Amino acid sequence: MYAFRVLAAVSAATLLWTVVATQVRAADEGALVSVSEGNITMQAPADWVKREPGVRIVEAEFAVPAVEGDKNDGRCTVMGAGGTVQANIDRWVGQFTETNRNKTEKKEIAGQTVHLVDLGGTYRDQLGPFAPAQLRENYRVLGAIITTEKRGQYFVKFYGPQATVAANEKAFLEMLNSLKVK
Repeated sequence: MYAFRVLAAVSAATLLWTVVATQVRAADEGALVSVSEGNITMQAPADWVKREPGVRIVEAEFAVPAVEGDKNDGRCTVMGAGGTVQANIDRWVGQFTETNRNKTEKKEIAGQTVHLVDLGGTYRDQLGPFAPAQLRENYRVLGAIITTEKRGQYFVKFYGPQATVAANEKAFLEMLNSLKVK
Protein backbone atom coordinates (compact mmCIF):
# COMPACT_ATOMS: atom_id res chain seq x y z
CA MET A 1 0.00 0.00 0.00
CA TYR A 2 2.85 2.40 0.84
CA ALA A 3 4.49 1.81 -2.56
CA PHE A 4 1.18 2.58 -4.27
CA ARG A 5 0.85 5.91 -2.38
CA VAL A 6 4.42 6.89 -3.25
CA LEU A 7 3.85 5.98 -6.90
CA ALA A 8 0.57 7.94 -6.92
CA ALA A 9 2.27 10.98 -5.32
CA VAL A 10 5.15 10.88 -7.80
CA SER A 11 2.71 10.51 -10.71
CA ALA A 12 0.61 13.44 -9.46
CA ALA A 13 3.71 15.61 -8.99
CA THR A 14 4.95 14.72 -12.49
CA LEU A 15 1.55 15.52 -13.99
CA LEU A 16 1.39 18.84 -12.12
CA TRP A 17 4.93 19.77 -13.22
CA THR A 18 4.06 18.93 -16.86
CA VAL A 19 0.94 21.12 -16.75
CA VAL A 20 2.81 24.03 -15.12
CA ALA A 21 5.75 23.75 -17.52
CA THR A 22 3.38 23.68 -20.51
CA GLN A 23 1.53 26.76 -19.25
CA VAL A 24 4.80 28.63 -18.61
CA ARG A 25 6.07 27.70 -22.08
CA ALA A 26 2.75 28.85 -23.64
CA ALA A 27 2.96 32.14 -21.73
CA ASP A 28 6.57 32.65 -22.85
CA GLU A 29 5.67 32.02 -26.48
CA GLY A 30 2.33 33.85 -26.51
CA ALA A 31 -0.90 32.62 -28.01
CA LEU A 32 -1.14 31.33 -31.54
CA VAL A 33 -3.51 33.50 -33.57
CA SER A 34 -5.25 31.22 -36.04
CA VAL A 35 -7.83 32.55 -38.52
CA SER A 36 -9.19 31.52 -41.91
CA GLU A 37 -9.76 27.98 -40.63
CA GLY A 38 -6.11 27.74 -39.55
CA ASN A 39 -4.72 28.89 -42.91
CA ILE A 40 -3.39 32.17 -41.50
CA THR A 41 -1.41 32.14 -38.25
CA MET A 42 0.69 34.54 -36.19
CA GLN A 43 2.29 34.33 -32.76
CA ALA A 44 0.84 36.89 -30.34
CA PRO A 45 3.10 38.53 -27.74
CA ALA A 46 3.40 36.55 -24.49
CA ASP A 47 2.02 39.29 -22.24
CA TRP A 48 -1.08 39.98 -24.35
CA VAL A 49 -4.21 38.47 -22.84
CA LYS A 50 -6.39 36.44 -25.19
CA ARG A 51 -10.08 37.32 -24.87
CA GLU A 52 -13.35 36.15 -26.26
CA PRO A 53 -14.07 38.54 -29.17
CA GLY A 54 -16.55 41.28 -28.27
CA VAL A 55 -18.33 41.05 -31.62
CA ARG A 56 -19.02 38.15 -33.98
CA ILE A 57 -16.98 39.39 -36.94
CA VAL A 58 -13.78 39.51 -34.89
CA GLU A 59 -11.97 36.16 -35.06
CA ALA A 60 -9.30 36.82 -32.41
CA GLU A 61 -8.97 39.47 -29.73
CA PHE A 62 -6.35 40.44 -27.15
CA ALA A 63 -6.18 42.90 -24.28
CA VAL A 64 -2.81 44.63 -24.22
CA PRO A 65 -1.94 45.61 -20.63
CA ALA A 66 -1.76 49.35 -20.07
CA VAL A 67 1.61 50.83 -19.22
CA GLU A 68 2.03 52.83 -16.04
CA GLY A 69 0.11 56.10 -16.32
CA ASP A 70 -2.48 54.84 -18.83
CA LYS A 71 -6.01 54.16 -17.58
CA ASN A 72 -7.08 51.79 -20.33
CA ASP A 73 -5.64 48.62 -21.81
CA GLY A 74 -5.00 48.45 -25.51
CA ARG A 75 -7.09 46.17 -27.74
CA CYS A 76 -5.91 44.09 -30.68
CA THR A 77 -8.37 42.40 -33.03
CA VAL A 78 -7.94 40.14 -36.05
CA MET A 79 -10.70 39.68 -38.61
CA GLY A 80 -11.39 39.10 -42.27
CA ALA A 81 -13.24 41.77 -44.22
CA GLY A 82 -13.93 43.04 -47.70
CA GLY A 83 -13.63 46.39 -49.39
CA THR A 84 -10.61 48.01 -50.93
CA VAL A 85 -7.45 48.61 -48.96
CA GLN A 86 -7.86 52.38 -49.32
CA ALA A 87 -11.52 52.31 -48.24
CA ASN A 88 -10.52 50.47 -45.08
CA ILE A 89 -7.65 52.84 -44.35
CA ASP A 90 -10.07 55.74 -44.87
CA ARG A 91 -12.51 54.10 -42.43
CA TRP A 92 -9.77 53.85 -39.79
CA VAL A 93 -8.78 57.49 -40.37
CA GLY A 94 -12.48 58.43 -40.04
CA GLN A 95 -12.53 56.93 -36.54
CA PHE A 96 -10.47 59.92 -35.42
CA THR A 97 -12.03 63.33 -34.87
CA GLU A 98 -8.58 64.84 -35.26
CA THR A 99 -5.25 63.26 -36.10
CA ASN A 100 -1.70 64.18 -35.22
CA ARG A 101 -0.22 61.15 -36.95
CA ASN A 102 -1.12 59.51 -40.25
CA LYS A 103 1.43 57.16 -41.83
CA THR A 104 0.98 54.28 -44.24
CA GLU A 105 3.52 51.83 -45.58
CA LYS A 106 3.34 48.82 -47.87
CA LYS A 107 5.64 45.86 -47.37
CA GLU A 108 5.86 42.14 -47.99
CA ILE A 109 5.64 39.63 -45.14
CA ALA A 110 5.56 35.87 -45.71
CA GLY A 111 4.97 36.44 -49.42
CA GLN A 112 1.87 38.57 -48.74
CA THR A 113 1.33 42.28 -49.29
CA VAL A 114 0.77 44.03 -45.97
CA HIS A 115 -0.40 47.62 -45.70
CA LEU A 116 0.69 49.14 -42.37
CA VAL A 117 -1.18 52.08 -40.90
CA ASP A 118 -0.11 54.28 -37.97
CA LEU A 119 -2.65 56.85 -36.76
CA GLY A 120 -2.87 59.02 -33.66
CA GLY A 121 -5.05 61.69 -32.11
CA THR A 122 -8.57 61.78 -30.67
CA TYR A 123 -10.15 58.40 -31.31
CA ARG A 124 -13.88 57.72 -31.55
CA ASP A 125 -14.11 54.44 -29.61
CA GLN A 126 -17.34 52.70 -30.60
CA LEU A 127 -18.06 49.03 -29.95
CA GLY A 128 -20.72 48.74 -32.64
CA PRO A 129 -22.60 50.81 -35.21
CA PHE A 130 -25.42 51.65 -32.77
CA ALA A 131 -23.35 51.96 -29.60
CA PRO A 132 -22.50 55.42 -28.33
CA ALA A 133 -18.96 56.53 -29.13
CA GLN A 134 -16.51 57.67 -26.48
CA LEU A 135 -13.90 60.21 -27.52
CA ARG A 136 -10.46 59.17 -26.33
CA GLU A 137 -7.69 61.74 -26.55
CA ASN A 138 -4.09 60.72 -27.18
CA TYR A 139 -4.97 57.37 -28.72
CA ARG A 140 -3.08 55.54 -31.41
CA VAL A 141 -3.92 52.84 -33.95
CA LEU A 142 -1.41 50.46 -35.47
CA GLY A 143 -3.13 48.52 -38.20
CA ALA A 144 -2.21 45.98 -40.82
CA ILE A 145 -4.23 44.93 -43.83
CA ILE A 146 -2.92 41.59 -45.02
CA THR A 147 -3.91 40.89 -48.62
CA THR A 148 -3.71 37.25 -49.61
CA GLU A 149 -4.40 35.70 -52.98
CA LYS A 150 -6.29 32.66 -51.65
CA ARG A 151 -7.68 33.82 -48.29
CA GLY A 152 -8.84 37.38 -48.95
CA GLN A 153 -7.98 40.31 -46.71
CA TYR A 154 -7.32 40.10 -42.99
CA PHE A 155 -7.12 43.05 -40.66
CA VAL A 156 -5.02 43.31 -37.54
CA LYS A 157 -5.94 46.42 -35.58
CA PHE A 158 -4.19 47.42 -32.35
CA TYR A 159 -5.40 50.55 -30.62
CA GLY A 160 -5.25 52.20 -27.23
CA PRO A 161 -3.56 54.98 -25.30
CA GLN A 162 -0.51 56.27 -27.19
CA ALA A 163 1.99 55.26 -24.50
CA THR A 164 0.65 51.70 -24.29
CA VAL A 165 0.68 51.34 -28.08
CA ALA A 166 4.19 52.81 -28.33
CA ALA A 167 5.46 50.39 -25.65
CA ASN A 168 4.01 47.46 -27.63
CA GLU A 169 4.81 48.60 -31.18
CA LYS A 170 7.83 46.29 -31.53
CA ALA A 171 5.79 43.32 -30.22
CA PHE A 172 2.99 44.12 -32.70
CA LEU A 173 5.46 44.17 -35.60
CA GLU A 174 7.05 40.91 -34.38
CA MET A 175 3.59 39.34 -34.38
CA LEU A 176 3.07 40.47 -37.98
CA ASN A 177 6.51 39.16 -38.94
CA SER A 178 5.53 35.72 -37.59
CA LEU A 179 2.76 35.57 -40.23
CA LYS A 180 2.29 32.24 -42.00
CA VAL A 181 -0.23 31.72 -44.81
CA LYS A 182 -1.14 28.33 -46.29
